[in-house]
Amino acid sequence: MTLILPSDAALSAVGADTARSGARVGEARGAVRMEVRNLCKVFADDPRPALALLRDGAGKAEVLARLNVNVGVVDASFDIRAGEIFVIMGLSGSGKSTMVRLLNRLIEPTAGSIQLDGRDLTALSKNELVEVLRRDLSMVFQSFALLPNRTALDNAAFGLEVAGVGRDARRDAAMRALDKVGLSAYAHRYPRELSGGMQQRVGLARALAKNPSILLMDEAFSALDPLIRTDMQNELLRLQREQARTIVFISHDADEAMRIADRIAVMEEGRIVQIGTPAEIITNPADEYVRAFFRGVDPSRVLRARDLARCDDRVTLVEEGEDPIAALRRLAERGVGYGYVRGRDGRFLGVLSRAEGTILNRPEPVAADAPLHSLLRRVATAPCPVPVVDGGGRFLGVLTRAALLETLDRGDDPRG
Repeated sequence: MTLILPSDAALSAVGADTARSGARVGEARGAVRMEVRNLCKVFADDPRPALALLRDGAGKAEVLARLNVNVGVVDASFDIRAGEIFVIMGLSGSGKSTMVRLLNRLIEPTAGSIQLDGRDLTALSKNELVEVLRRDLSMVFQSFALLPNRTALDNAAFGLEVAGVGRDARRDAAMRALDKVGLSAYAHRYPRELSGGMQQRVGLARALAKNPSILLMDEAFSALDPLIRTDMQNELLRLQREQARTIVFISHDADEAMRIADRIAVMEEGRIVQIGTPAEIITNPADEYVRAFFRGVDPSRVLRARDLARCDDRVTLVEEGEDPIAALRRLAERGVGYGYVRGRDGRFLGVLSRAEGTILNRPEPVAADAPLHSLLRRVATAPCPVPVVDGGGRFLGVLTRAALLETLDRGDDPRG
């Protein structure tokens, strides 16, 4: 039997693509930066009756009807990891904007705790909180909130000026931040001389100039035109690839959330109803509310090859060193035309063809992080399910036409 394997260059290219695409996902698996536990916000002078109703299972609408008290957030618990973009989303009134203002204590929590790197923000004195806000947290709002009589450079430096940083130091930091968002050439322009997208970039630079531990963004791009909004999303993803900042992003737009998020928290009536990766939410929505929220999202633009890679008893594996005649006999007994050859180190080595009686280098493997929309033609025209490999060339499973079609049809179980 002739052993024909994919070239090292081909496998290396797949691995490099996976490494590049997966960089942000890898960074999202860092240590926990912020821990939120049982966070509640009730807008009332005496919140105790409302809290009692909530503990008994009442919802936001019931509390409003019975007590005429508005509830912002109900018993929210989640972790935010270092280096991830954590998107909090929901419809208007779901509590998402209240949530982000609780995180930096622009609004005081009614109950619960918020820990940043082990420090409970809800227990800090005013002076301690101001120091943490100056050093560790920056916020980008929906409105650009630029000072019209200051240049882009001075606007970007404003937060550092308030914090008492010297003129030269803050201008140097602001110029570096403007350069990061592609606006160093416009440093001496005034807001009226900048487009809406450029003004929002200045707002982002102002937040970045502080070099914060966590960047909070409240509907930061929603006031922009669609094309400019896409540009800003691209800019945010570029910055994230380069700097791996921890970002909490508030949005009501399902497509935006799916595009930029490492993980998404979906809110309804003040409660978090699901937290998961974009793939987890698309493939396994917690309830009909979540399903309906993301129904218009194109799954081929969200899901990656790894999300549908199958390696179960329906996939025939051939281990390196196995007798080829015995392997072909096993394919015949199972009534399948192809087996997938896996090395002792787990690397994908090729496809054993029952018809041709040899190991082929086709179809070529695809990177685990390749988006599904880029694989449609390849999967449709391949003679067998397409192998999926990780950044090290290790075999993860196969991508089948059936799984792809069911996913595009928004079936509940894309793995079929």
